[in-house]
Amino acid sequence: MDLKLVPLNDLHTKLGAKMVPFAGYNMPVRYSSDIEEHMTVRKGVGVFDVSHMGEFLVQGPQALDLIQRVTSNDASKLIDGQAQYSCLPNETGGIVDDLIVYKVKDNDYMLVVNASNIEKDWNWITKFNTKGATMKNISDDICLFAVQGPKAAATLQKLTKIDLNTIKYYHFSKGEFAGVQDVIISNTGYTGAGGFEIYIDKKHAEKTWNAIFEAGKEFDIKPIGLGARDTLRLEMGFCLYGNDIDDTTSPLEGGLGWITKFSKQFTNSDALKKQKETGVKRKLVGFKMIDKGIPRHDYIIKTADGSSIGKVTSGTMSPVLGVGVGLGYVTTEHANPDHEIFIDVRGRLLKASIHKLPFI
Repeated sequence: MDLKLVPLNDLHTKLGAKMVPFAGYNMPVRYSSDIEEHMTVRKGVGVFDVSHMGEFLVQGPQALDLIQRVTSNDASKLIDGQAQYSCLPNETGGIVDDLIVYKVKDNDYMLVVNASNIEKDWNWITKFNTKGATMKNISDDICLFAVQGPKAAATLQKLTKIDLNTIKYYHFSKGEFAGVQDVIISNTGYTGAGGFEIYIDKKHAEKTWNAIFEAGKEFDIKPIGLGARDTLRLEMGFCLYGNDIDDTTSPLEGGLGWITKFSKQFTNSDALKKQKETGVKRKLVGFKMIDKGIPRHDYIIKTADGSSIGKVTSGTMSPVLGVGVGLGYVTTEHANPDHEIFIDVRGRLLKASIHKLPFI
C-alpha cells in the first residue's frame, strides 16, 4: 500500500528528518535525537507536524444525538469552545478508537481521531447516523501543528490577537492566526508540557509553519518527531491507541472510567455498566523499573515466582527520570500502587513497581 504524505512532507525531508511509515503515512520520527527533542519540549518549545490525524465535521440538528450515541463521554455537557476526551466503544466491550470532541457551537462539532483509524471510525460513526446528521471528512484538507512546551504560549502569542492565556485546558478558540482567518487554536496537548494545537487549511500550512518558527527563534524552537512524542506522552501516562487501548480492551480496564458516563445510553453501555458493577479482572497500570532495563511492548509481566500476570503495552527510558517506565495490563489484585512486579526481559526477571500516573 502506498504511504500517504502530509502536505509538508518535502519540508521535513529538507530539514533532515528521518521519515518512517506510521499509521499509513510517511512521518518524521526524529530530526536530531529523541532525547534532545524530548528535552526541547520539556524545557523550551517544539513543533510536531501531526497532520496525519483525522478530522470529521458533524453538524445539524441531529449532530449531538449522533455523538451521544457513539461516544462514551457526555457531550451534552460541552459549552461552545470546549473540547472533550472520549472514546468510541464497540459492541463487544472494546474500543474502536479514542478521540477528542470539539464543540464549535450548537449543532456544530468537530471530531479528531487517530490517523490509523480514519476510515474505520468514519464507517463506524456513519453506521449509527440513522437520523441524518451532516457528516464531512475534512482530514485531507487540514494540517495540524502541535506547538508544545513552556515557551509555546510566548511563541504563538506573537501571531494572534486571541489572548492565549484565556484558553483553558481542553478549550479552544477560533480566529486569526499568522494572518490566516478561521484557525482553531486548542489546548489539548499530548505531552504534559503545555502548549497549543493549530488546525489550519493545508493551503496555508507552509506559511504558518515558517511563521511559527520565526516567532520561536528566540526560544530556540525545533521541529520534533514521533519518537519524542511517544516518550513525552508516556511520561504523562497517556494512552496510545493500538498499544494501550484497542478493540479488545474495555474503557474500564484501560483506566478510562472517567470518560465513560452512564447518565446516557451509548454503544454497548449496558454491558459496560454491568462490567463496572461486577468489577474488571485486569487493569492498565503505570510502572517504573527498579532494576536497570527498558520495558518494551509485549514483554510479559510476572510475579517474583515467575507466574504471568499481564503484558507491557508501552515502555521506554524516561529522559527526565533516567529510568525505564511503562504501561501494561495486570490482573486487578496486582494493580495497587507500589506493588512489586517483574518484567521478563529476554528471560531475565527485572524488578519494577506499580506507579500512580503521571510519572513526572
